[in-house]
Amino acid sequence: MRDSGQRRKMDCWWVFRLLLLCYGEQILAQLRYSVPEEMKLGSVVGNVAKDLGLDISTLANRRFRIVSGSNDALFQLNHNNGMLYVQKNIDREELCDGVTACLINLKVVVENPLEIHYVGVEITDVNDHSPTFPESEQRLEIAEHIPPGTRFQIHAARDPDVGIQSVRFYRLSSNEMFDIDVRDSEEDKIPFLVLKKPLDREQKAEHYLVLTALDGGSPPKSGSLNLTITVLDANDNRPLFSQDTYTVTLYENAPIGTLVIKLNATDLDEGPNSAIEYTFGKTQKKKVYDTFALDSITGEIRVKGNVDFEDTEVYRLDLQASDKGQPPWTAECRVVIKIKDVNDNKPDIEITSLSSVVPEDSKPGSVISLISVTDGDSGVNGKVICTISGNVPFGLTPSIQENMYSLITKGRLDRETVSYYNITIIATDCGQPPLTTVKPLSIQVADVNDNRPNFSQSPFELYLVENNAPGASIFSVSASDDDLNENAVITYHIVRDGWQQGDMASFLNINSENGIISALKSFDFETLKTFHFQVVATDSGTPSLSSNVTVNVFILDQNDNAPVILYPVSANGSAEGVEEIPRNVNAGHLVTKVRAYDPDIGYNGWLLFSLQEVSDHSLFGLDRYTGQIRTLRSFTETDEAEHKLVILVKDNGNVSLSATATVIVKAVEPKEAFAASDVKSAANVEEESNVTFYLIITLGSVSTLLLISIIALIVMQCSKPTDYSPKYLQDTNYDGTLCHSIQYRSGDKRYMLVGPRMSIGSTIVPGSNANTLMVADRRRASEERLLVLYELYVYR
Repeated sequence: MRDSGQRRKMDCWWVFRLLLLCYGEQILAQLRYSVPEEMKLGSVVGNVAKDLGLDISTLANRRFRIVSGSNDALFQLNHNNGMLYVQKNIDREELCDGVTACLINLKVVVENPLEIHYVGVEITDVNDHSPTFPESEQRLEIAEHIPPGTRFQIHAARDPDVGIQSVRFYRLSSNEMFDIDVRDSEEDKIPFLVLKKPLDREQKAEHYLVLTALDGGSPPKSGSLNLTITVLDANDNRPLFSQDTYTVTLYENAPIGTLVIKLNATDLDEGPNSAIEYTFGKTQKKKVYDTFALDSITGEIRVKGNVDFEDTEVYRLDLQASDKGQPPWTAECRVVIKIKDVNDNKPDIEITSLSSVVPEDSKPGSVISLISVTDGDSGVNGKVICTISGNVPFGLTPSIQENMYSLITKGRLDRETVSYYNITIIATDCGQPPLTTVKPLSIQVADVNDNRPNFSQSPFELYLVENNAPGASIFSVSASDDDLNENAVITYHIVRDGWQQGDMASFLNINSENGIISALKSFDFETLKTFHFQVVATDSGTPSLSSNVTVNVFILDQNDNAPVILYPVSANGSAEGVEEIPRNVNAGHLVTKVRAYDPDIGYNGWLLFSLQEVSDHSLFGLDRYTGQIRTLRSFTETDEAEHKLVILVKDNGNVSLSATATVIVKAVEPKEAFAASDVKSAANVEEESNVTFYLIITLGSVSTLLLISIIALIVMQCSKPTDYSPKYLQDTNYDGTLCHSIQYRSGDKRYMLVGPRMSIGSTIVPGSNANTLMVADRRRASEERLLVLYELYVYR
């Protein structure tokens, strides 16, 4: 074997061509190296990077590699130095048996930018095989009357090596009777034994010779065949073929039993000496025996096995025709069967994916895969057209090398619309009829953070009952993101900036993972009725995207306030008062009115009055809606002078709350009643002036007041009211207690009176802290009006 320097000696040529592909340039070059077979593992074939003009320092980042080739495992590329090494043992005879030029085609790819290079490695032959004969010994029977110069075909030696390394000549052992003659055929050298002198069986019946075959190696290798020649008598005519070589054409895939050719050999002898038997030559390859059958009697050659043009284009059959004389005569001929191609091979599609996942923001023209299409047929049957079926945002661009394509994007991708593409690549040859191969290719579109979180509604409205438990969850917001994985992982937070709303947001907390909002304090409707804050949802993509939503919070009232007695109220703050009335009042006289207030709204603030305790039920009556206490009849002599009334004030909540007020009613004589009135007036004056001035005024007014008292008594006795009756209390259609209700309509506030006898539409429009409602009493002849003053907490 040659030394390392000689083995790396190569015939290196290359052709550079430029191709504008998609949006960038891809430079494709073709190199060719020549290396002998049986090189040691790790031997250098050539410096591919240097020969291609590539920067060695960028090979690793550019993924310098071999991407295809049926024999790419034989070689290995080192992306550190750009060298092409032998990776496996190379046996030329195993790779290219019977082929003169053994060429291994490799496809080399570098990325960023994408470049495809084609490297051809020619495997040269070395003399690693010796010539061999099919048998170690051959026997020949030759009649003694055979004339000198007669040739006898003997076994040909075979050598798997090619060219000069194959069988070059034969050498016969030294003798006086025979010589060796060699006939060159298309593939090998066929030896013939030539008789030099007439044979004499009586002198020597058998001859023993040794035939040696030598190849052209240096030094040459050899193989030997032992020849045993038996001298016979008889049969002096040999069979004759009509021609030495027959040439026929046969379509591939011919059915078994198809007649290829019928041989015809003649013999001038008669009887058994002219009976001819046809046989294959002993040097035929096994493939001939597997493919064709020979009828030894008729000479017909028929198809026996599969005839494949792609496997073998030409069959060469060596045939013999032997008569049955003693000794038999033999004639030789050759039949050349040329196989004609039929379009029987579908195209083969090979896909080299550069990436299994394509980002959805890939620009049009991005290369996704390399597609190589091959067809085992020849000529027009091997021409292939490659297309993509369906309306997909992908296309094929041809390469400078025939049947090479690049799969590129030709439109924008959107994973949220289509996340997965099943592409069908169709390869159709140009034969008649054409054959088609379909190969699916799956492309996964990778997600890019291009979608903001989306709230299920905007804005959110939260109706929260007051007195909520601090720390408990009160609401939940939810947003969705059409992206995937971390791009769709959403976190929530509350915006806490701002002067007014910041105070309320500071009392709220939100779970950043699930959007559950909890209140850190308990809210009071009577203090705060509504507020709003903002929640921001942010995904976890890079860069992250966010969106916000406003949450409007409306506090709902609870019946958490008991009624407050406004009147009567004693000096010490208790709900107790004393009322003095003349004994001569008639039925229906207004004794007093109990006034109460409830901070709640709606039914929670609607108050009802009832007598819880009264000394005489027949004397006093209480209006349950207004709180007015009136006499049911006139006083009699037997009636007591002092009566105690306990009034229960109760709201209409689900769990009602109540308060009580006590009114002491004293029935006095008319004069005493007026005196009591004077005392009350004097007490009021005393608060406005000093005691001395009050006494002077009182003494000066005694006579005047006495006169006025007499006149008033006369007027009261003479006037008899007609509309005062116990039934009046039940028919009163105005309510002395103002109950307010708030209707939330997109944040607007509306206040109204709520009561069983209120007419629809009686409302108080917010705008001031004190509001006045006038309700008419339809029972009275005069247009008496009741003025109700109520202070509302108005929140805008």
